[in-house]
Amino acid sequence: MQLGLTFPLQRKLGLKAVPYGGPLGRRYCWDLHCITLRGESSLLLVHCASRYTIVAHGLSGPDWARLPAFAMEQLRLGLLDAGLPEQATADYLQNAGNPELTRTHGRREVAFLNRAWDDVLALDYTVDAASLRQPLLERAVNALPCRCAGFEGRDTAKRFLYNAFQLAGKAVQEEPGT
Repeated sequence: MQLGLTFPLQRKLGLKAVPYGGPLGRRYCWDLHCITLRGESSLLLVHCASRYTIVAHGLSGPDWARLPAFAMEQLRLGLLDAGLPEQATADYLQNAGNPELTRTHGRREVAFLNRAWDDVLALDYTVDAASLRQPLLERAVNALPCRCAGFEGRDTAKRFLYNAFQLAGKAVQEEPGT
């Protein structure tokens, strides 16, 4: 799994430079950025293939210090919150391999990340300040109509995520009414 770090996040972590990642399908790539949300240091994770967004609010120093493991756990929980079956989520994370810190994955993906950041800030009234996990905020952000390279027309990031899994042979069913 490639975790692409923005320059501000690299500085926050005290990393001088991270390498470009080797060739890997965008399905197994996420770009990460540090943001301030409701005055708290927070983590934004955006899937490079679907624009799907996961947010962790109010990270502590130890959370940042163990970012690869922390991010993988947030991804697991976020995918389960999205309604992906537990087995499909476990298979995805196993097939993605160990987390590898890399540079962000390109201009298109950084544009996805910037748009997600704007959407998160616009919907910050959904933040549960007492919780690290933000499923309500994620649900709201990922339900907004958007475009995503590799897919026709406009849809939601959640549907693009489901399509990314279906294209890879993972059948996923949406919950009724979503």
